[in-house]
Amino acid sequence: MTTLKAFWRGIEWIIALLMLLTMVLVFVNVVLRYGFASGLRSGIELSRLGFVWIVMLGASLCLKEGEHLAVSELFDRLPRGLRSIIGRLAWLAILVASLMLLVGCWRQTLANWHNISPLTGLPTALFYLAGVVSGALMSVTAALGAVLPGGAGAPEAPGGPETSHHADTAEETRP
Repeated sequence: MTTLKAFWRGIEWIIALLMLLTMVLVFVNVVLRYGFASGLRSGIELSRLGFVWIVMLGASLCLKEGEHLAVSELFDRLPRGLRSIIGRLAWLAILVASLMLLVGCWRQTLANWHNISPLTGLPTALFYLAGVVSGALMSVTAALGAVLPGGAGAPEAPGGPETSHHADTAEETRP
């Protein structure tokens, strides 16, 4: 397994662990509330923090895997050269948007680092830090999609239109 694949596999494990911890935390809190008329005061905020990280890391992973929602019927019917140009432009638009996410969340992280939650004792900046990490991951993914020869396809098909789920070939060439 290459280092890059191991890195993304680690992201998948982090998401799975966060989902497990969030589900356990919410379940315990529900049982405590309805069964014992009490609850974990910090449980709601910790589960919300976990959910934010799950969503942001998941969005990065979906962009890398090409699993996000996309409608490509028009794109797939265009000539190969035009698909390459439009595909690269789409990756550049994603790069701009993800850089905006990165910069905006970085500023919010710095602005909120000293705001401490009274329930958990954690900095509220941890919510925005998820956007920094996700923005950085998506920026690298989009930059690679825009410059690599196989990445000139639409963003929903990282290897290009010939490796998308709608390919007319019998074999799946997608890694």
